[in-house]
Amino acid sequence: MDLLQAWSKRINLVSPADLDRIWDRHIQDSLQLAPFLSPDARTIDLGSGAGFPGLILAIATGTEFDLVEADQRKAAFLRECARKTAAPARIHAVRIERAALKPAARVTARALAPLPTLLAYTEPYLVPGGAALFLKGRQATQEIEDARRRWRFELRLHPSQLDQNGSILEIRDLARA
Repeated sequence: MDLLQAWSKRINLVSPADLDRIWDRHIQDSLQLAPFLSPDARTIDLGSGAGFPGLILAIATGTEFDLVEADQRKAAFLRECARKTAAPARIHAVRIERAALKPAARVTARALAPLPTLLAYTEPYLVPGGAALFLKGRQATQEIEDARRRWRFELRLHPSQLDQNGSILEIRDLARA
């Protein structure tokens, strides 16, 4: 939290209005995905930004993460946080579509893109039998409907423990329609 607050004075990591609510709004929200991770299986976090959820989960669970963030300044922040916390995370400062990563058992994202786009980003990085885990807000139902027009997938919808309008989407068996 200290690093995030210090860096946020120089680069836009979170909204200034959220700086006093980092724990509740961002960290605890990210930690909701911890029970869905397999600690011995590598995870890829897409659009890592300020480290939510990927860096937080790497720190909290010890799960190996590849964090993909195109913004060079945010990637520098993630590198510094990973170094200072000894988080098992590798930072890839590249656009998602250009990341040269082997597929992983889990793919995570938070506040990155609408679900149809997010699934297109996810497909090349998810191993068969793996799960994508996405934190979504009040538009989740509409995004799921939109995604089903272009994608086939098994969906388990879990309610957010923190936001009555939020959901955790657990997606498996992802394939283009």
